[in-house]
Amino acid sequence: MAQRPFRIATYNVEWFFKLFDDAGTLLCDDGWSGRWNVTRQAQIDALTTVFQALDADAVLIVEAPDTSRGRDGSIALRNFAAHAGIRAREVLVGFPNDTQQELMLLFDPDVLSARHDPRDAGAPRFDGEFAIDLDIDAQEDLVRFSKPPLEAALDTPVGPIRLIGTHVKSKAPHGAVTDADVMRMAIANRRKQLAQCIWLRRRVEAHLDAGEALIVAGDLNDGPGLDEYEALFGRSGLEIVLGSDGAPERRLFDPHAAQALQSKLSAAPTTSRFFKRHENRYLQALLDYVMVSPNLRARAQRWHIWHPFDDPECWSRADLREALLTASDHFPVSLDLI
Repeated sequence: MAQRPFRIATYNVEWFFKLFDDAGTLLCDDGWSGRWNVTRQAQIDALTTVFQALDADAVLIVEAPDTSRGRDGSIALRNFAAHAGIRAREVLVGFPNDTQQELMLLFDPDVLSARHDPRDAGAPRFDGEFAIDLDIDAQEDLVRFSKPPLEAALDTPVGPIRLIGTHVKSKAPHGAVTDADVMRMAIANRRKQLAQCIWLRRRVEAHLDAGEALIVAGDLNDGPGLDEYEALFGRSGLEIVLGSDGAPERRLFDPHAAQALQSKLSAAPTTSRFFKRHENRYLQALLDYVMVSPNLRARAQRWHIWHPFDDPECWSRADLREALLTASDHFPVSLDLI
């Protein structure tokens, strides 16, 4: 009998923290969730359907419930897992942050073990500061992550794997008054975002140097052609993390990223869907990735974007299709390893 593939996924769950009270209990009621015109009960039911269908051994939860102000996001996630009846019921927490969007790993303890294992290698730990000249003025700037990436050591059925779970997010130009202010602040924020990606890449290179199997998963909020500032800086943060300009044996791989980078004129895969009210239309973007080191590619059997419209399996199940649209503005991305 063939061994079941090991499935790891990333899923950005919008406003997940609003589905729980301060004790971490699910609010299964008709109150409004953080999603537009979606009740808490409707979002909880939709997430239950999605997680059951996903049936992953490990899921990186981007925008997991917060652990601030007397709240414990790990308790909340365990309560959700029990409610949904899913195998992935244990929680690994990385560095906490003071936003309401944590990075946590939900996993099946019967299949794998996981521990938070940040190292001092290649670059500072993600809860520290990274010195880099952001504006080419010969003065080093100190960059911090508002959401420090989770760096974990996994013992899995396919061998030991290092995991970096990330949510790189550039701030909107809040406080800008004029168009010039918007441009100045947007460029400054983009510089910081690219600096965080350089920091990530330095950590990636340390794992590659050590010959470790590595997965970088999460929401980069960046990709080819995503905004008008890419041409100004020459490359996207995605390309930096992948190591696209390096030797093949030093590059991470994600087929959806490769497809998007190959040609900006052809249709690219997408992992998210946002409604732009002022334009009265939906915008789709490729933001979520599961990247693997070269020594994992041979074991990578299938990448899958759980897109309600673009994926035939999701489209053919009406309950799953509607659940994916109700649960979040992002869709899960999974990878099966053998």
